[in-house]
Amino acid sequence: MSALAGTFALLSKDVRSELRTRYALNALVMFVVTSVATILFALRADQPSPTILSGMYWVVVFFTAMSSLSRIFVSEEERGTTMTLQLVASPSTVYFGKLLFNTALTLSLTLAVTILYLIVFSEFFVIKSGPLFLITVVLGSLGFASAATIIAAIVAKANTKGTLYPVLSFPILIVLLMTVMNATARALEGEPLSEATGDFQVLVGYILVMTAGSYLLFDYVWKD
Repeated sequence: MSALAGTFALLSKDVRSELRTRYALNALVMFVVTSVATILFALRADQPSPTILSGMYWVVVFFTAMSSLSRIFVSEEERGTTMTLQLVASPSTVYFGKLLFNTALTLSLTLAVTILYLIVFSEFFVIKSGPLFLITVVLGSLGFASAATIIAAIVAKANTKGTLYPVLSFPILIVLLMTVMNATARALEGEPLSEATGDFQVLVGYILVMTAGSYLLFDYVWKD
């Protein structure tokens, strides 16, 4: 089996497993709904600025990702399938298979948050620059997935899995969060696509560095 075929086979396995258990999907839906409802009650009649709305948008994405993306390798440890994967698949196949799954899950998460925001905050959360918002969400999701994959692999080998993931994630994701918040605010304010060129360059650079670094380190993390 080629590396590409193995990667998609692992992705298919994770998708089928998630559809059976629905652990990440249930956690994702419940956390998103709870977070958006809490924000709605907190704001009440206030009129938040685009900067505040974009910040709250990505805060919801960040904390929801903490509850769903972190289990991608922990679940393998709990089921006792880690050794089997190490025997039948190369580290690169496992890494890119998990990365694709996390990317799909993060894109689903941002789509769910966007739909809820458009419904709940219809008066304030108005996307005036659709292409800018779409590119920001896609690049932000890729950045989240690339960072979450290697962090989840590290956490799966630790004893304190529950507390270690957010501790490791925040300092790694802080640059990504600040950039996507800024670009999202631009999209809500209706700025042209050219104004976000700097933000896009940071996001693309972050994705490339994080993916390349994770790929180089994954072999040591996975087989440790």
